[in-house]
Amino acid sequence: MILADKIIKLRKQFGWSQEELAEKMGVSRQSVSKWESTNSIPDLNKIIMMAEIFGVTTDYLLKDSIESIESIDGDIEQDVTKVTLEQANRYVECKDIITQITVKGVLFCVCSVIPFFLLMAMAQSSQMNLNTNTATVSGIVIMLVMISFGVSFFVRTSQFTSEMAKIDDEEFELEYGVKSIFQEKLQQFTAIYHQKLSIGIACFILSVVPFLLVVFTSGESGLIFMMLCVMFLMVSAGLYVVIPVTSTHSAYSSLLKEGDFHPREREKYKQVEALATFYWPLLVAIYLGWSLWTMDWGVTWIVWPVGAVLFGALAGLMGMLSKSKG
Repeated sequence: MILADKIIKLRKQFGWSQEELAEKMGVSRQSVSKWESTNSIPDLNKIIMMAEIFGVTTDYLLKDSIESIESIDGDIEQDVTKVTLEQANRYVECKDIITQITVKGVLFCVCSVIPFFLLMAMAQSSQMNLNTNTATVSGIVIMLVMISFGVSFFVRTSQFTSEMAKIDDEEFELEYGVKSIFQEKLQQFTAIYHQKLSIGIACFILSVVPFLLVVFTSGESGLIFMMLCVMFLMVSAGLYVVIPVTSTHSAYSSLLKEGDFHPREREKYKQVEALATFYWPLLVAIYLGWSLWTMDWGVTWIVWPVGAVLFGALAGLMGMLSKSKG
């Protein structure tokens, strides 16, 4: 395999256009085009830079007899899997199905606290002859039942894991023409993505407003519990809007190897995703445990802004550590 073919193969494996490779190497797109069409040959300095960018040896680039991709570490990489248009569409379809199931599970879990807060509000206002102990026990039982339903939805998503492993866990390359199709789809979807993301974030930010107004004006326990119900309903609405569009955007980005799904960023994204799977449930448990122990809901809400900042710091630290290892 000659140098020109190797440049094309590596560029496509990384999911880069000629313009993107040219930008990384500090040359014009025409220069890359000439290299790939054998109209010119890059000088030695460019070949060394190219080897560093692609993570391969200069021997692999320069010696036509070396066919298999040889990494800088000396490992031989297997030929990447080819993904057809049908397989790519099926991947996005599976992602959408998983999202529909996941959203139901998330909403069950997030809304599980709402019956508890409603019962506590009724107990505080002495409605239906409910006392605090009865309301607490009944609310916790309902909460656990709803969380159980939510978890059952999460478990059901595992049936699609093996079908998507080819793209999620393996090196792959889109067949000719497939990338341009999904680039167009992503471009068309971007406006919808940003619009719905803005709506969801607005729901998250505004969800705390009614709660804070009651805390700092009235302070009545019954009203505080009612505003907590409103807060979680608004958070649920935000999640209902954000999760589907984020999932679709992630599916397109994963196929195109862009953003967090770029080969160099994929590992960091997986680490942050793994952190989130136990971090946010733990934060909810801390919030509910502290709130129920002290019954000082006007103070315990501080867990959420502090927790969000801490999560961002942890995600940034993980990114720094992964870069230092690289």
